[in-house]
Amino acid sequence: MKRRSFLSKSAAEIGAFGSLLAGRELPEAALPKPQTGSSLSPQRSGQFRRIKDYLDRVPAIDMHEHLRAFDALPGYVETDQGRGINLYGVWAGSYLQRIAKLTPWEPKERFETWWLRAKKDFANVRATGFYRYMWLALRDLYGVDFDRITDEEAARLNHRIFANYQDPRWLNLVLAKKANINLLVCDRYWERFNFSADYPFEFLTLNVTTLVWGFHPSEFDKSVHPGQILGPLDDPYLFAQKRGLPVYSLDDYLALIDVLFGTAKEGDAVCLKTTQAYERTLRFENVPKDRAVKAFGHSRSELTPEQIKDFEDFIMWRLVELSAKHGIPFQIHTGDARIAGSNPMLLVNLIDANPKTKFELFHGGYPWVGETGAIAMRYADRVWINVVWLPTLSFTMAKRAFHEWLEVVPSNRITWGGDDTSAEGIYGETELTRRCLAEVLTEKVERGELSEDDARQIGKNILRDNALELYPRLKGRL
Repeated sequence: MKRRSFLSKSAAEIGAFGSLLAGRELPEAALPKPQTGSSLSPQRSGQFRRIKDYLDRVPAIDMHEHLRAFDALPGYVETDQGRGINLYGVWAGSYLQRIAKLTPWEPKERFETWWLRAKKDFANVRATGFYRYMWLALRDLYGVDFDRITDEEAARLNHRIFANYQDPRWLNLVLAKKANINLLVCDRYWERFNFSADYPFEFLTLNVTTLVWGFHPSEFDKSVHPGQILGPLDDPYLFAQKRGLPVYSLDDYLALIDVLFGTAKEGDAVCLKTTQAYERTLRFENVPKDRAVKAFGHSRSELTPEQIKDFEDFIMWRLVELSAKHGIPFQIHTGDARIAGSNPMLLVNLIDANPKTKFELFHGGYPWVGETGAIAMRYADRVWINVVWLPTLSFTMAKRAFHEWLEVVPSNRITWGGDDTSAEGIYGETELTRRCLAEVLTEKVERGELSEDDARQIGKNILRDNALELYPRLKGRL
């Protein structure tokens, strides 16, 4: 498999990069150490520090990121110093703009000009998770307290970020050395049917979100689904055309999906992923094939909403069946999408009827974390909970969720992921997850519910071992 050569580096070469950075801005040895008693974690006992230090040393396996090739990372802008990623780009690529407006960057402008307009943008978001995870990353990676940053410090930080992103090994340094991530799984929602990884530490998902729209080729025009990124590598009809596969009937389309699954497995894909929760309700009925046939071959304008849903429901059930057939776990975005339709309880009929499929429910179903735990307890043979993104959404909710889930499901049924796009973002989400888990485990030890040894093992399960159990193919690249 062909990967970009500048990322095929040995551990010695990655370590040497720390020395290379020493001549520039950020030597590895000079990376600021995390502080106890920060605004993200109260001063804790020696027990907390021991558990947290242990979790920090666990080489984690991150089950969900959106990491693009280095030269295609989001955040690149044209500055007065040329093209690169700067402080604006790091914040613009974060989740902050989900809840607050960030002053736009004008091409080729000076940083100081943007900063004078933009620094007020952060005044009302300092307590939010979408701000604090990036605050944490900037503190640990650059030694900067963004809460109290001066204009001069902001300019220096901007310069350092720009300099670091001139060399792709910055990504390796942060992910491998600081975040201590061993492997990660990337969801390429921008090119869903490209199954060749960009990084040697990367596996991929087969994102099946668009496949439920396969009743007509016109569905893959960008104007039909404006909220989705759709290109040539997201269109199953183009995939079929390149391989000489006919798609004239629903049976042809189902055969095409089966081929797509096989191709993904031959590449770097280890799981399925759908984000249909952003598009529609998660309640999928077991629709008879004859009703799905009526929709195939017709454009959206020729169909009723009920006929479109029939087809989507039918295909979703087939995807779940193929997940079992090919032995590929199915990651499903739950919660925090279309609020009226993203409760994971809506999936119970699908889960109940497919005992051979392994389901991984993402984001803990936020805000329905209790319901997610109940599902995982009831279907302990086929449901895993992925805490991905939850500590960033709400650290408080994530702590509650960990406490509840560890009381109702075995600790080998919980996984994690970061769900970000930059070195800083992935570091911040990883550190938040470790800290959240360490606080929960410490509280359980202090209440006499766990020994410290058991707490450490549970933390290791969640950060690493459970991924290897659920996705044994990952072991081949350790």
